[in-house]
Amino acid sequence: MRSGKLVIAQGGGPTVVINQSLVGAVLEARLFPQIERIYGARYGVRGIVNEDFVDLSTETRANLEAIAATPSSALGSTRDKPDHAYCRSIFASLKAHGASWFLYIGGNDTAETVRIVSEEAAKERYDLRCIHIPKTIDNDLMENDHTPGFPSAARFVVQAFMGADLDNRSLPGVYVAIVMGRQAGFLTAASAAARTIEGDGPHLIYLPERIFDTARFLSEVKSVHDRLGRCVIAISEGVHDANGTLLAVKQAETVEKDAHGNVHLSAASALADLLCEEIKSKLGIKRVRGDTFGYLQRSFVGCASDVDRREAREVGEFAIKQAIWGSGDGSVAIRRIGDYAVDYALVKLAKVGGKTKLMADAFIASSGSEVTPAFQEYLRPLLGGDLPQPARLRGGAIPKVLNSET
Repeated sequence: MRSGKLVIAQGGGPTVVINQSLVGAVLEARLFPQIERIYGARYGVRGIVNEDFVDLSTETRANLEAIAATPSSALGSTRDKPDHAYCRSIFASLKAHGASWFLYIGGNDTAETVRIVSEEAAKERYDLRCIHIPKTIDNDLMENDHTPGFPSAARFVVQAFMGADLDNRSLPGVYVAIVMGRQAGFLTAASAAARTIEGDGPHLIYLPERIFDTARFLSEVKSVHDRLGRCVIAISEGVHDANGTLLAVKQAETVEKDAHGNVHLSAASALADLLCEEIKSKLGIKRVRGDTFGYLQRSFVGCASDVDRREAREVGEFAIKQAIWGSGDGSVAIRRIGDYAVDYALVKLAKVGGKTKLMADAFIASSGSEVTPAFQEYLRPLLGGDLPQPARLRGGAIPKVLNSET
């Protein structure tokens, strides 16, 4: 029987519930005597290479539960994108420390790292079980109905648009909000759930799965504004033109990229500023405001979906069961059953690593600036219970006296 140490790490962007997966895995691992110690790698796989470990074996259950309820990555994270040489260094450190299990919580690039490390261990015939635990607010992992982290981030987006729309009703104008989503528009699309009565915003929703045409955008904004006297707009940071050029960087003099080669989008307000200026100058609307939600979506305290908390914990627990009793390495996937339950499966790492799931065409309206009822049905159970519902004044209008029509 395999025995030794278990090493666990967190990679990529933090979420509200990523620590649920960490704690679920740690507490489940303590039930198996063959797992001698549980090491947490600080700052992702960089911590493994640097041998920067903390011992999670001695953490009290009470503290672990408190950590589980705390947003962001308790171990720290990394944006490093390991190549084969980097992964060989990861494996060398795991081997030197007597690791028999390697669990890595993260998105599609994290899954790819796990796949390469798994292959390195196989080449040396070293007995190392490698399991990827899913996490990303982008909801873009293949083989998954949805991904831990997305439901809570979606809940934040919904509540943010509820508030923004109420604000916009009070002081009418045009409001533009930029939501995270480089290639997949799930998080931006979630804004549709902010609408509770006819006329609520967002009135227009733009996703990276569709080409963004500025002239058409301005025409649609004008149409809504003419009809309602106001317009609330949700736009993904990853919208692009017909040539595939990101709108956010079209007029940028310099473009900053991360280790993955991705242009930094969420840290700046360039896209919101650009679109607000277009609306002001081309449509002549004076009251135009824009926001970029940025990092607020990822780890906003007090905005967790109870469904997300539960499932994030369970994927961590399931990963340990597969690590001990399973027949091979893999990635944990969430599968939906009916309306609403889930099951978990272990799928091949190659089916998840380095791949991106986009929104299905059935989720996007033919206009390209709206989502379908099918998407809203898909999203509804993920948001969790007790979603706020704005109240409205019901009194009828009193007839005018001084300005009554004769």
